[in-house]
Amino acid sequence: MRQSRKAQRTQTVLIAGGAGFLGSHLCETLLRDGHRVICVDNFLTGRMDNIRPLVGRPRFRLIEQDICTPLELGEPVDRIFNMACAASPPRYQADPVHTTRTCVIGTFNLLELAADNGARFLQASTSEVYGDPEQHPQKEDYVGHVNCTGPRACYDEGKRTAETLCFDYLRADKADIRVARIFNTYGPRMDPADGRIVSNLVMQAIEKRPLTIFGDGHQTRSFCYVTDLVDGLLRLMDIDPNPRQPVNLGNPGEFTILQLASLVREITGTRSAVTFLPLPQDDPRRRRPDITRAKTLLGWAPKVPLRQGLLQTIGYFAELDTDRMDASLTPIAATGGSRAGKAQNLPV
Repeated sequence: MRQSRKAQRTQTVLIAGGAGFLGSHLCETLLRDGHRVICVDNFLTGRMDNIRPLVGRPRFRLIEQDICTPLELGEPVDRIFNMACAASPPRYQADPVHTTRTCVIGTFNLLELAADNGARFLQASTSEVYGDPEQHPQKEDYVGHVNCTGPRACYDEGKRTAETLCFDYLRADKADIRVARIFNTYGPRMDPADGRIVSNLVMQAIEKRPLTIFGDGHQTRSFCYVTDLVDGLLRLMDIDPNPRQPVNLGNPGEFTILQLASLVREITGTRSAVTFLPLPQDDPRRRRPDITRAKTLLGWAPKVPLRQGLLQTIGYFAELDTDRMDASLTPIAATGGSRAGKAQNLPV
């Protein structure tokens, strides 16, 4: 039976990309559970505001460095989460060569660090390894439909190669590797300018601009609230024995982009019109995880419904520009096992 996180011994945990959206929530949760955390970030997409409340705590260490350069820690680590890499298409396409280097060389450097320390390693992979899928919903044994020469390939193929490295290290018994395939995740601390669909629509609604939808809006996504996703990552890192296979983590609820836009308009009360733009090349038409493996192996399933998660997320973005939002959109605490209270925000 899996030990509760509170019952485990104190460990030193390295989180690459720890100042990012997901990484900062991991840092916060692991510190709360009594562990020592080393946050590594080059701040290309990570934000100091995400971790500012943690800086200066005795069990928190910040290293500003790109993982494409090997880390010289000067101390042992027990566990490594590789969350490093821009995840939104505009950000990872801005410097595609660096994106590929981060996925491949950066992952290799961290795997070597795990091997040298005998540390357990979790790779944050992505649903993008399935490409524009021909199987629906997507199971972990689906090998994908990816364009290896397209503008998204730096991320899609970079993450696929990172998985290859991880499983080669595992098969060679060089390190204890776990791989999570993360589907669309949202929540407080998303970058309001990162170009993802949730942050785009919410910020456009708050600022009373037209809501931009690419394509006809009938393409689908599955949206997982951040606290649910972090719980899944920690369960996958903790589980014994090693699953020795990738695990999908995401919410199997499937929504069209038009449905998401309608819900954002309803919650914010905006009268902004919806505008349509051409669909970007290789943009997936349908995306929904089969989470049978996560349920069976980890006892995990998401608990926060989309409406409730959007209320929390919209409230977070509203606090970044309080003069433009009604006070009624103050964040609510997520329930159903969520550990998040009101986000600690600093001006951006």
